[in-house]
Formats: sequence, C-alpha cells, structure tokens
Amino acid sequence: MWPLVAALLLGSCCCGSAQLLFSNVKSVEFTKCNETVVIPCIVLNVEAQSTEEMYVKWKLNKTYIFIYDGSKNNSTVETNFTSAKISVSDLLKGDASLKMERQQAVLGNYTCEVTELSREGKTVIELKYRMDSIPDQGSDCSYHTTPTPAGDEKEKGGCKLASWFSPNEKILIVIFPILAILLFWGKFGILTLKYKSTRTNKRIILLLVAGLVLTVIVVVGAILLIPGENPVKSASGLGLIVISIGTLILLQYNVFMTAFGMTSFTIAILITQVLGYVLALVGLCLCIMACEPVHGPLLISGLGIIALAELLGLVYMKFVGHLKSLVYVAQELFPKPLPSSAIYEQLPTRGLYNLLGISEGK
Repeated sequence: MWPLVAALLLGSCCCGSAQLLFSNVKSVEFTKCNETVVIPCIVLNVEAQSTEEMYVKWKLNKTYIFIYDGSKNNSTVETNFTSAKISVSDLLKGDASLKMERQQAVLGNYTCEVTELSREGKTVIELKYRMDSIPDQGSDCSYHTTPTPAGDEKEKGGCKLASWFSPNEKILIVIFPILAILLFWGKFGILTLKYKSTRTNKRIILLLVAGLVLTVIVVVGAILLIPGENPVKSASGLGLIVISIGTLILLQYNVFMTAFGMTSFTIAILITQVLGYVLALVGLCLCIMACEPVHGPLLISGLGIIALAELLGLVYMKFVGHLKSLVYVAQELFPKPLPSSAIYEQLPTRGLYNLLGISEGK
C-alpha cells in the first residue's frame, strides 16, 4: 500500500501541478479603432510537447462559442462567431487567446477552459467596450449586446466611457485659458487707469464687452469639459475653449493700439500668441482625427504659449505705463526739451523715489 502511495506522489511531483495556472487578467477593453478583438488566455505552466495533447474551449456566459480538439486538430465555432479562432502554434507556449472580428464581439464574461492530458483549468475574462469622448456612428454603447449586469453611472453593461485626456491634462486645458483671461483683465485695468482718454472710450467699451463674452464662453466650456461623463458635452466644451481663446489675439492687439500703438516688442508678443493658437488648433484637430488621442501635450503647449504671451503683454504695459509717467512728470518739471538722459539726471531724487514707489533711504 505505502509503495503505491509513494509512487503516486512521486508521479505527481514529476508531472507538475495537477491544476493549470493562468495569468491574472480580469477584463479587456476594445474600441472602434480595433479591427480585431483579442481576449487573452495565458497558461503559465504548460508542459505538453504536442498540440495533440491540448483541448481548448471558449464560452460566453453559458454558451460554448469555440472548441479546439488537439487530438483531431479540429476547430468548431458557433454560428454567430464565425471569425473566432486561436493560434494553434502558440498553444505549446501557453497562449490560448481568442481572436475575433470587432463586429462579432459581444460584451460579457468569456470563460477559457484548457485541458492538457490529465490537467485542466479555466479563467474568466470580461470583455468591455470603451467609447471615446467624441462619439461617432457605431461607437454608442447601445450598439452592443450587454449581457452583464449594469454597473455604475460611468460604466454600464461593460460599455465604458473613456476620456480623451487624463485628469491632469484636463486641469491644464482649463487653467491656461482662464489664466490668460485673467491676465487680459489685468491689462484692461491698466488701460483704463493709465491710458484712458475721450478718444478711446468707445474702444474700451468694445474691449469690455468682448472680454466678458469670452470669459463666459471659456467658463461654460470648462463646465462642460471637466466632468467628462457625457462625450458630446465634453467635445463641445473642448471646442468652445480652444476655438474661442483665439479672440485674445485680437483683444491684445486692440489693447496695444489703444494704449501706445505697435512696437517691435508688441509685434513679437502677438506673433508668439498666434503661434500658440496655431499649435492649440493643430493639437485639437489631431486629437479629433486620431483613434487613440496622443496629441494632448501639443494642444496644452499651445494654450500655455497663449497664456505666456498675455503675461508678457501685461508686464510690457506695466513697464511702458510707468516709464511714460516718468517722462510726463519730467516734461512738466522741465518744459524745455531735454535729452532723455538729461531728464532723468535732473529729476529730483525725492520725486523719483515717489514715482517708483520706493521709500527714501532704501
């Protein structure tokens, strides 16, 4: 009796585990970009030397849709899954993954059962559909059969709404335009305080109205984009933000013209802003056309350049406005025209300190 038990234990050790082990894959997703859907089934401890020793069965819920009999080298498929197949040559490597055309893929729980002589095992993989942020024909969740129980609000019946951008990218997409608008309002404040005249009142009113409209549009776009639960709303929000932000170029140009006209530095600022807007538009177009959007950084870089141009414009206006105040005071103190260097040399020290906002003695 004991010799028989010892022989069985020794045979078990030599033959390895009586249970086949599988890679831990709980679910897999596919999108409208996939022509072929692959449901992975990887056996980790295959010891068979020939595919004749292998037997593979795939079932969806309780219905077998694909069977491979290695002893007969024969495959059987269910009528609704005629494109289903496995790679027989990869079976000895432990790969029994099921492949099928996207049109025949049905959402649900797929069970992979593998038998290798006296050993067997199975694993369950859930097939999900990921819908892009910008829906098109055939990418609606209702297009697919949903045999699995409903999930939460963002994922129901195995259909998952996937955003174009990560949460951090969304934050940057919203922050840069809002920052640029805040900088514009800073310039507008400088314009009304230091450059206001009767000739520019009408232009200032137009800038005020245009700035308010732009602010409302960007805020509405941000509200639509950030939640990301509704793909149509997200797309609308992104479009509102990126397209409308180009208005800042015209606003900045009018601010410069109202304040002191065009200079080489202001022209450089406007060119930089135009380039940033072009990058943002190109990034938006590439994101729309790509199946898997990977051009988010390009779009964000464009928005960042626009905000940088607004910052440069604000600093320049502040600097020029302060310099013009100094020159104006100098002309009041010295009616006779003097070279610029002579003007600053003859400004009273106390008055210069006061103009610069510096306490005397610092």
